[in-house]
Amino acid sequence: MSDIKTIGVLTSGGDAPGMNAAIRAIVRTAIAEGKSVKGIKWGYEGLMKGEVTDLDADDVFGINRKGGTVLYTSRSDEFKTEKGMTKAVKTIQENKIDALVVIGGDGSFRGARDLSKRGVPVIGIPGTIDMDISCTDYTIGFDTAVNTAMEAIDKVSDSSTSHGRCSVIEVMGRKTGYIALWAGMASGADDIILPEKWEGNYDTLMNHILERRAQGKNNHIVVIAEGVEDSPSLAKKIKEYTGIESRVSVLGYIQRGGSPTATDRMYASFMGAYAVEVLCKGRKNRIVAMNNGKFVDYEIDEALNMKKSLNSFQYELSLKLSR
Repeated sequence: MSDIKTIGVLTSGGDAPGMNAAIRAIVRTAIAEGKSVKGIKWGYEGLMKGEVTDLDADDVFGINRKGGTVLYTSRSDEFKTEKGMTKAVKTIQENKIDALVVIGGDGSFRGARDLSKRGVPVIGIPGTIDMDISCTDYTIGFDTAVNTAMEAIDKVSDSSTSHGRCSVIEVMGRKTGYIALWAGMASGADDIILPEKWEGNYDTLMNHILERRAQGKNNHIVVIAEGVEDSPSLAKKIKEYTGIESRVSVLGYIQRGGSPTATDRMYASFMGAYAVEVLCKGRKNRIVAMNNGKFVDYEIDEALNMKKSLNSFQYELSLKLSR
């Protein structure tokens, strides 16, 4: 059994809807297990500066409904240095934090791994809208971001039809195409351009736009992931090649915000509680994941060394449905 008495929790990197539900689950599960919890504000930056506060059950009342993160978040270059790491470890020691739960993405987990090498027990929870963590089938925030993008695409599609336009809609995801794939399929986009599959085949795209117009379709929706290319440049190419008026909509940070969906609230709660259970069982330096519908955990180096590829079935289906 674990001898951990105080658990620290922080959110790091880009915020994701559902992070608050995870924080709530960590706090209340830990208290139920006889542990105390300290929240670190502003991620690793706050950890270096000693931005630490006690958290009890009342402090997290109702936060599962809120978007963003009540602990705030940031990115820190100083934390990556030896000086920054020393400051962070000092804060952990001074506040008698026995283990740290980090909610974030790949970069946040690498920071957690660096802390683990300095003797700090850590647990990572995947919180990122991009769903680009290799060891898990799901990341907190993805479902909310996809629904936000889908609703925006639906609205743009209505206007695009009214004007007979081609609309290029850029969604987030960094170098991963899952938001584009899911939001594009759910909204019935005509073309979905993904970083993992795009090879600059403009002729195929342009011909598809012209074919659909010849078939009587009054608009054309192209959903593109931000990691592919400059979306205004693509819209310009479409206009020059096809003669069809093309407009760009960059959805941007609205995909990060808003009240989380039930799916994100529930999975975040499960993962937060599971992280505490892992620590209570005496395991440390793990990443929480969901695989095949079950919650599991991996050794942190093993998790970070995994590679993730785009789901081939989902991608092939998207091609069939767009024709």
